Amino acid sequence: MRPFRQVDVFSTAALRGNPVAVVHDAEGLTTEQMERFTRWTNLSEATFLLPPADPAADYRVRIFTQVGELPFAGHPTLGTCHAWLEAGGRPRDAERVVQQCHVGLIPLRRLDGVLAFEAPPVVRSGPVDEADLERYARILGISIDDIVDSQWVDNGPGWVAVWLASAEAVLALRPRGDGEHLDLGVVGPYPPGAECAYEVRAIFTNERGEIMEDPVTGSLNASLAQWLTGAGLVQPPYVAAQGTAMGRAGRARISRHEGAMWVGGATRTVVEGMVDVE
Repeated sequence: MRPFRQVDVFSTAALRGNPVAVVHDAEGLTTEQMERFTRWTNLSEATFLLPPADPAADYRVRIFTQVGELPFAGHPTLGTCHAWLEAGGRPRDAERVVQQCHVGLIPLRRLDGVLAFEAPPVVRSGPVDEADLERYARILGISIDDIVDSQWVDNGPGWVAVWLASAEAVLALRPRGDGEHLDLGVVGPYPPGAECAYEVRAIFTNERGEIMEDPVTGSLNASLAQWLTGAGLVQPPYVAAQGTAMGRAGRARISRHEGAMWVGGATRTVVEGMVDVE
């Protein structure tokens, strides 16, 4: 039996964020066991806390989805750090926590009262092919002319982003899959003076090619922040909404600190106990 926490991430409203399952003391578990446990949870992600292999890190984490392992993901990063600290973890540096994962070292700290991670660099940026944009428009049920801008914003999971004219247009989408692989972020601005700067939706396919949607996505919000602030479309600090179309109340808090972009959100333990993973 191993200590276990299920943490709700990116919402101050009870049970309206994005949950992640965190298994503590995961040393000795095989990849197959981690994959099997993740599938059993039926959550979008589960994480496994391990001793760090890098002396600069406070802990190491492996992040799994229903279909395999991810090199990095945002809401599991915040939820895992929350669980590690709540279980008594003590960082080497009182001002920050350093997580080790497949993309390298990810610094975390408390900003404006919530945990935040430093956005990792994108591994692919630049324009999206016209043929791909036509496919995304078909999936979203819109005209290609409704896509105001687009960009590769891949920081590990494989995200492509499209910018629509408004948050209202984003919320009106009813995506339909074509059976092919998809990792698509859709974003549109709210009117000036609104609580949130823009609405985000993360649309992807599962192992059967079926369309799925993620309630709140830290990795996508991180790379969107880098793209949109670089393009002058939004300036930090700001709050991004996500999950509205699913009845969630996700809020990603974007800020710039020491020249880097940071993504923060509320974290709350909902379930705590022991779990048999073997």
